[in-house]
Amino acid sequence: MTQRSQLARLGLFDAKVPRYTSYPTAPHFSNDAGPDTFSSWISQIAPGSAISLYVHVPFCRRLCWFCACRTQGTQSDDPVRAYLKVLRAEIAMLGEKLPEGVTLSRLHWGGGTPTLLQPDMMTELAGAVAEIAPFSDDSEFSVEIDPNEIDAARLDALAAAGMNRASIGVQDFDPEIQETIGRPQSFEVTKQAADMIRDRGIRSLNADILFGLPHQTNARMTESVQKLLSLSPDRVALYGYAHVPWMAKRQQMIPSEALPTPEARLELFETARKLFLWDGYDEIGIDHFARPDDGMAKALKAGTLKRNFQGYTDDQAEVLIGVGASSISRFPQGYAQNAPATSAHTKAIRDGRFSTSRGHVFQGEDRLRGRLIEALMCDFRISSAEITARFGIADADLQKMYSAAAKAFPEMLQITQEGLFIPEGSRPLTRMIARAFDAYDMSKAGHSAAI
Repeated sequence: MTQRSQLARLGLFDAKVPRYTSYPTAPHFSNDAGPDTFSSWISQIAPGSAISLYVHVPFCRRLCWFCACRTQGTQSDDPVRAYLKVLRAEIAMLGEKLPEGVTLSRLHWGGGTPTLLQPDMMTELAGAVAEIAPFSDDSEFSVEIDPNEIDAARLDALAAAGMNRASIGVQDFDPEIQETIGRPQSFEVTKQAADMIRDRGIRSLNADILFGLPHQTNARMTESVQKLLSLSPDRVALYGYAHVPWMAKRQQMIPSEALPTPEARLELFETARKLFLWDGYDEIGIDHFARPDDGMAKALKAGTLKRNFQGYTDDQAEVLIGVGASSISRFPQGYAQNAPATSAHTKAIRDGRFSTSRGHVFQGEDRLRGRLIEALMCDFRISSAEITARFGIADADLQKMYSAAAKAFPEMLQITQEGLFIPEGSRPLTRMIARAFDAYDMSKAGHSAAI
């Protein structure tokens, strides 16, 4: 039986599974976590800790049809300035609650399009963050940059604020594909943005590219990846396009008949994967690639690679706090999510309270199963010694979990004295294998294609 037929037999081309950027996944969050829970978890951060901070800017000048993020379009700066005022108030409230000596190991601005902020707004936002916590040693300040929505003045403001990693969205360079997904962005515009970033001494550059887009072929994928490689990004995220028009209404603009089949999606992924490997990138987890000297590649080799809402990370902070509408925070005790709607978030902050509207308090085997899934997603292996020592689970009980997964995926997993391992040929199944360790009901949420 060929590898392709084995993957098909096990349901790879039909399955819908979580991306596992959290455990449990966001659809299982409830109203058990509110503003008081969020405040309590902040107060329990150890003084002097290094934490991460995510700032969400939900505005875009145009709404790309492929995007499923919570965003809203605006051609005016007025709502953005009003939102910035709310962000400043929220950050100040957070600063009042943070224990002494807390520093930032990571600061990330996402969205939306954070680069639609005017230079003075960028300086104002960066200053608000600096007032509550300084950067720690070896910190990283990254910003998602839309090449269509950036200029010299804004990059100067970001560089002056300390940005040392930039992330640019590419998606695909083919004009027909760009038109179909509502994201016109020429290679020339993208290269100009990358050059401007590096001209300001910002050496670390990330890029996102998608497979599974309408009208995508192996030839077009090859051309887009080769153009991207000419920009020499330090990290690349090769995400599978998730077509969920029942959740993201704007995706109804994309003709479903133009989408590649699941089998073709796997071929597109493999085409891009081989090109990145041939160009000297290290493979990171299921969908990232990094230069060998990049921090993410080093974390993989050291066994310290992690997974969070932005995907893979080398950040070792135990606490990630999200500010802005819809942002999710992660604590050792659980997850807390702000009100998704900008209006509801704004009202809460103006009323002097955090907007936490849902979340999850860890219970039972959540931490254990979350770590098992993270280990598979990051390293394709579970170390029995680590798990038994960290969580106190009996080795016999852990072996039962391994056996159940191996039974669900016959001949696709290896179980040894060291633990469980996913061989290279089985790795397209990784998210499905991770699901075997998920104790929550999958029927409660619509997830994306397994490949």
